[in-house]
Amino acid sequence: MAAMFGTFILQVLIRYTARIEWVAANLPWLQPINFSWTLEFCLAVWVWLIFWGNAFVVRHQDHVTFDILYLAVPPQVRRGFVIVAGLAIAIGLLASVAPTWDRFMVLRLKKTATLGDLFGDWIRMRDVYLIYMIFLFAVAARYLWAVWRAFRYGVEDPVLPGEAVQPSEIGKKP
Repeated sequence: MAAMFGTFILQVLIRYTARIEWVAANLPWLQPINFSWTLEFCLAVWVWLIFWGNAFVVRHQDHVTFDILYLAVPPQVRRGFVIVAGLAIAIGLLASVAPTWDRFMVLRLKKTATLGDLFGDWIRMRDVYLIYMIFLFAVAARYLWAVWRAFRYGVEDPVLPGEAVQPSEIGKKP
């Protein structure tokens, strides 16, 4: 986030100071520098932040869920919900790996529009979007782990908003 924010501030400074005549007259070395890479850099960092964060940082409990039916049924039915939904999501994500990889073979040929100015000519669009492949495997693995835990241990009783968790239950395995 710091790299993206710093680049965004650089964008703003360059965009608005380039219009000031004093800058053009007193800082002529600033004019020939190409800062067009800043937009594409911010977009690439944003893509990585979103997919990395959702694959490895955001907990399942932090996602928005529609759980009215899930909370209304007994634990054994909840267990079935977790198993069926987890398998469906994992299978769907893993089934999309092959078509995604085919698209990546096309992206390996395409250069980025402006990031080459910053990193050199070696960076390709495939490198920018590679995090998506990591995301597919990581999220599928997380859901398969949830399915295995549901088979092995069942599901834990949900803590509803406003309910207090007892200190004796913290860290306790289901």
